[in-house]
Amino acid sequence: MATAPLSSNSTRIFAASRWTRGNFFFPTRIAVNPERVLRIKPRLFGSTEESIPIAKVASVQISTGIFWSDIRIDSAGGANPILSHGHTKGDAVQIRNLIEHFQQALAQR
Repeated sequence: MATAPLSSNSTRIFAASRWTRGNFFFPTRIAVNPERVLRIKPRLFGSTEESIPIAKVASVQISTGIFWSDIRIDSAGGANPILSHGHTKGDAVQIRNLIEHFQQALAQR
């Protein structure tokens, strides 16, 4: 899968597989941009969103299974982590790499 070039306002969106628990009708999406990491869980009417600013991301944990990976993004402020399951291993690794890239760019400012 080719990756788009990272610009200062680029947002990458990663959708969970519809074949995983809780994602059949409304798959969870993780959006990563230079400002924040956002988890979007659509519902029949509306959606639920959780976000953590890039500067406040403490760690990213990836648990891989046979087919799908779970991702946990912890906040440095002690808030609830962002949890998502049903992503491919490649997507989970890209999410972690993007977060690390944006954190490094933020530290260099």
